[in-house]
Amino acid sequence: MKVLIPAIRGTMGGRQYFTISISLAEIPRLFRFNDWEQCTPELRAQRVLNKSRVPDIAKYILDNEDGYLFSSITASYSCEVKFTPINDNSDLGMLEMELENLELIINDGQHRSAGIAAALKENPALGKDKISVLLFPKENLDRLQQMFTDLNRYAHKTSKSLDILYDHRDNLSALTMDVSEQVEVFRGMVDKEKIAIPMRSPKLFTLATLYDANEELVGSKADKCGTKDYETRLGLAVQYWTALSNVVTDWRKAKEGDVKAPELRQEKINTHAVVMRALGGAGRALIEEYPKDWQKRLEPLREIDWRKSVGSKVNPLWDNVCITAGSVVSNRQARVETLAVLRRILGVSSVAREQKLLDRTRSKVNNKAEAQA
Repeated sequence: MKVLIPAIRGTMGGRQYFTISISLAEIPRLFRFNDWEQCTPELRAQRVLNKSRVPDIAKYILDNEDGYLFSSITASYSCEVKFTPINDNSDLGMLEMELENLELIINDGQHRSAGIAAALKENPALGKDKISVLLFPKENLDRLQQMFTDLNRYAHKTSKSLDILYDHRDNLSALTMDVSEQVEVFRGMVDKEKIAIPMRSPKLFTLATLYDANEELVGSKADKCGTKDYETRLGLAVQYWTALSNVVTDWRKAKEGDVKAPELRQEKINTHAVVMRALGGAGRALIEEYPKDWQKRLEPLREIDWRKSVGSKVNPLWDNVCITAGSVVSNRQARVETLAVLRRILGVSSVAREQKLLDRTRSKVNNKAEAQA
């Protein structure tokens, strides 16, 4: 059985290809999902499908049925094809393919395709939507591998900060942007593009850091901008970070030029992601436990020694908490232990698991000190 598909003919890299548009419902039928895991790496034409990514892609589609977006799928065909242009000088025409022998090997887009197939099981009505496909003739394994490399080598994931800046569906992103402008000490001091601040930058925080800190403070389930829930969470966040900036005075000093931002980031820990997240989490616990006078209870933070090192040694307050082997770390254990330290300083009850981790770390430190004595 032959099938006729409207197509656009093109040339790239000395090879002819066709651009077609197919319905999502045809993806499970037309595309071949190879079990590359059964092959050795040198015999694969594609990386092994990461099945854990598929549910996330399917959820993205199902949650955004009126606005989801995908780039084209690139695939190689192995059957005979015939292109008939609408006239002699046109690249528009009809592509004739033999359906029975049709085999499309995905060069780029296997996770998109698998996610679409999964979403169709939940909502078959999505099958009427269409996606563009670039079709290249299948040559040999070497060419398939080269295509995969060429399509992926120079792809670069955007930074988390840039994702937050441009994601208008994420209500916490919008809230974080508002916080960065409404809290005086943050205004002009947040890098909204990079995931790591350049050494000489006058900025103090990344947008990703502030986003994570706000998630700890007000949660991730904010309603849309303009709703009562959104305004309540935003008001709390602005109030908290403003009050906090009055006791963590280094931020204001950097903002006013009394301290250079690069020096503050280098010498102290109170602009680092691990501490900002902990400050957000500690603030949430403080407000929940002392809703009427939480602002006054921030005062103990004024006396914290935020320095990374004291003399030639690591600051004992942060050693083996969020500084390991002289470097600031932000893994899960470091986040839990940093939060536990701040809870204790603020007089907020620690979650049992946090305190247990902290006690275990302190025990190791004490044992090490005793062994060296």
